[in-house]
Amino acid sequence: MEKFLKNICVHKAKMNFVIGIILITFITVGFYFFTHDVYENQKSYKKQMIRFHVLANSDSPQDQALKLKVRDRIIEEMNPKFEGSKSLDQTRGIIKRNIKNIEVIAMDTIKEDNRDYEVKATLAEVDFPTKNYGSITLPAGNYEALRVVIGKGEGANWWCVLFPPLCFIDTKNGLTNEKTKKEMMNVLTEEEFKMISTAKSEDRIPIKLKFKTVEILEEAKLKLNKVVGMK
Repeated sequence: MEKFLKNICVHKAKMNFVIGIILITFITVGFYFFTHDVYENQKSYKKQMIRFHVLANSDSPQDQALKLKVRDRIIEEMNPKFEGSKSLDQTRGIIKRNIKNIEVIAMDTIKEDNRDYEVKATLAEVDFPTKNYGSITLPAGNYEALRVVIGKGEGANWWCVLFPPLCFIDTKNGLTNEKTKKEMMNVLTEEEFKMISTAKSEDRIPIKLKFKTVEILEEAKLKLNKVVGMK
């Protein structure tokens, strides 16, 4: 009888162990697919944008003021071309065809300010910090961008979104939540838009993911505790 009961206990322990392994596997696989979808959405919306990045020569007040003059002049003179763009490819094409022209615009502005800095404009992958545009928060990461470097490019920088054309809304009329949403919804899916409209800061992006992660881990902990308690 004692041997029989011992065998039952061993069998029960093995079953609990197997159930625990299955449960952990199920949770891990489910969590992988959940986070994979979020990651794919993040990659997707980043590929729907082109940003504008201007780097000052230094952090001196004069160089920072010059950076803003260069920014304003480029936006003002390129506005008619970019504002009519209806797609990412169109905007990319406009940039490539006008790279030298953009450099000339910047150089002329610098000369008018009695400075003698070189300028380099490129279309490249650029690492950006988290940035708010009205109700939109773009997470830190690599984005395609028109990058304009003034002189050594060692000063604080300025950036905006060139496509969708938030730069032009921002400088002309002031950025509002409705304008931002309208421009973003023109190029993003509903899921992509939700990813950036619900994010509030760099350490809470995406906020739903962090909440869901905690929820999943807490549920897993409770279920595993129950399995262990059955032994």
